[in-house]
Amino acid sequence: MASSNPLWYKDAVFYELNLRAFADGNGDGHGDFIGLIQRMDYLVELGINAVWLMPFYPSPLKDNGYDISDFYNIDPAYGTLDDFKQALAEFHKRGIRVTVDLVVNHTSDQHPWFIESRSSKDNPKRDWYVWSDTDQKYQGTRIIFIDTEPSNWTLDPLTGEYFWHRFYKEQPDLNYDNPEVQAEMLNIMRFWLKLGIDGFRVDAVPYLFEREGQNGENLPETHVYIKQMRAMMDTEFPGTIMLAEANQWPKDLMPYLQGDEFHMGFHFPLMPRLFMAVRQHNRRELINILNETPMLPETLQWCIFLRNHDELTLEMVTEEQRQWMWQEYAPDPRMKLNLGIRRRLAPLLDNDHRRINLLNALLFSLPGTPILYYGDEIGMGDDIWRYDRNGVRTPLQWDSSKHGGFSTADKIVEDAISDEVYGYQRVNVAAARQDAGSLFNMIRHQMAVRKQHNIFGRGDFRVLYPANEAIFAYERLLEKPEQGVAHVLVIANLADSEQEVLVDTSAYAGLTPVDLLTGQAYPSLGSATYQVRLSAYGCVWLGA
Repeated sequence: MASSNPLWYKDAVFYELNLRAFADGNGDGHGDFIGLIQRMDYLVELGINAVWLMPFYPSPLKDNGYDISDFYNIDPAYGTLDDFKQALAEFHKRGIRVTVDLVVNHTSDQHPWFIESRSSKDNPKRDWYVWSDTDQKYQGTRIIFIDTEPSNWTLDPLTGEYFWHRFYKEQPDLNYDNPEVQAEMLNIMRFWLKLGIDGFRVDAVPYLFEREGQNGENLPETHVYIKQMRAMMDTEFPGTIMLAEANQWPKDLMPYLQGDEFHMGFHFPLMPRLFMAVRQHNRRELINILNETPMLPETLQWCIFLRNHDELTLEMVTEEQRQWMWQEYAPDPRMKLNLGIRRRLAPLLDNDHRRINLLNALLFSLPGTPILYYGDEIGMGDDIWRYDRNGVRTPLQWDSSKHGGFSTADKIVEDAISDEVYGYQRVNVAAARQDAGSLFNMIRHQMAVRKQHNIFGRGDFRVLYPANEAIFAYERLLEKPEQGVAHVLVIANLADSEQEVLVDTSAYAGLTPVDLLTGQAYPSLGSATYQVRLSAYGCVWLGA
């Protein structure tokens, strides 16, 4: 989509959209592009201006579509390539950018490439995957899916050799030491970029290469190849972007964010610490991770989020912190998955709208581009009895009719949530629209305010340290903003009781702030400390 704003991705608010669970347009019980088109104006109403489409490629669905069996097509359950093109045009007509998942690390074991590769040791596609006559290679590489996979190697009975996989055994890893594989992935990218998409969310970035004696993550060869991907995009499709999905510490992600690889990278370690802070009523862990997070050059950006389609990952915390998070947020063992928690935002926060609104206020004001997970805008629940992560991937609840208005079919691909608290009979878009105080309307308002001020996507960031540790305060600063204010002071109460705070604002003496969220005017800033009183879980964005 043509734009005069080359930094559109820094000003964007993304919506992670699970096509399978969004809207069924043809009545077969399965979300599809026709249903998406029919419901697209909802996204305009919500106020997002970019979407990340989860995988829609042909797939056996062992891993919710991240096990791809054809990179060049649309799974028939979602429609046709023409349906995709129509949806893309409709998004762009509404000013909404479109990024899609690019699964570079692996394929499905049902992909024709792997079927050929495993057919014999002499097949031309044999070297498109990683094979070994022993399962003792690369022993320094961790297992990611510890609940289901005892090893990163699986014996293939057809040829008596082992194939390598960092995820499920049904997802064999591609061999990026093979130049043919590298060239083919670039061709796949060109195919979708020529159709007009605005970029890729690149899945499982760190794991492309394997080396003995290494941990199999972030190897130098990976950076060499990512640079090729970026160079191709910059040359052939200027204005398009790549977002790195790499669950790493900020310092380990920085080599990907030097201007010649990714435009944006997910900030995974921030997310669990937001939940720590609101449960501990203390800012300590939040400030620690933010102080470890480098500010990025003008053309680069962190991507921040509260929840997504996977478990709330606890890989980037200490063992003590992980045990504490499980105790606090996953008391039932069924809530756990691998090294994480498979729960949605509202259940994690006990459906307390004050805490949900607080975390969203932080999400939309901290440095980075925010991503909202579908359904969280209305406070959808989850189902811990379902397999794997399916309990957080249920149909969007549109109204109180059958299946929550998702489909007119008798049977649908995944049952809608129907419990007494989060069931579609109570929690749905139609009801949220009518309630002025709903999560939906609060999030709409927060996003609308954010989009009026460039400072949130582009401004500098400085943490403040008031004596009251239940208060999390920071400044956003932007010299000569194109739109909106040049200074924002965010003050958040992490406690469940009213708190008073004194903040040093001497650098801004004489300015008269207004809470951007409410429009309430505050007294002019003096040359010393500034006193603010906040209700339980309250938050203000003081702009001047």
